[in-house]
Amino acid sequence: MGSVAAARPVVLIVEDEFLLRMDAADIIQTAGFDVVEAANADEAIEILEARYDITVVFTDIQMPGSMDGLKLARAVRGRWPPIKIIATSGFRVGEADLPEGGRFLLKPYSPAQITGALRELTIGG
Repeated sequence: MGSVAAARPVVLIVEDEFLLRMDAADIIQTAGFDVVEAANADEAIEILEARYDITVVFTDIQMPGSMDGLKLARAVRGRWPPIKIIATSGFRVGEADLPEGGRFLLKPYSPAQITGALRELTIGG
């Protein structure tokens, strides 16, 4: 391996349940992505304002705080249009509720579902 590693896409995971966030981080890192974590939408916005390398936001929909995942997805699309969005919930949500190009994964999701959606959005996007 050379001294200059190729930049790996960075995924921001927004999930208020610590164990689910850890699990998603493990899956996403194993799939070859770098991970940044936020416990709620407010934290996510702070991270997005501070960093310019986020490729995908992977967010839970039901979260405490000033915004749920759907509001966060719309805010991200409005302010950072190139960032891809994957939303997840134990309740089914139509893709029509997400910004254009957003993906929805029903919980419980499998590692293959997360990996597949990330690869589609980052390689095929």
